[in-house]
Amino acid sequence: MQNALKFYINGEWLDPITPHIVDGINPTTEKPMGKISYGSTGDVDLAVAAAKQAFKTYSKTSREERIAYLEKILKGYKERWDELATATSEEMGAPISFAKGPQADAGSSCTMWC
Repeated sequence: MQNALKFYINGEWLDPITPHIVDGINPTTEKPMGKISYGSTGDVDLAVAAAKQAFKTYSKTSREERIAYLEKILKGYKERWDELATATSEEMGAPISFAKGPQADAGSSCTMWC
């Protein structure tokens, strides 16, 4: 069972301002597969403030720098492909073969073509 109780905001993992912890349920087994915490308005406000701050410098980057960022994201995505597919399978109840195909591919496809 895995737990995802923190949010990645402004380069660090933070505890929720107001934790609201719930079980993630595997729809195939109907058993808990881990715990997550919902975010609050305060968590969203922190994330938006961090994004606004980051945009000040990111908006000045070149096309080549942005492509390099996307390539780094895609590399990390590919390195964790099996982990992402397993999480997708457990979260959605999909067969692992389907999760490793179109479902896990959705994020990398968007990184490459969106």
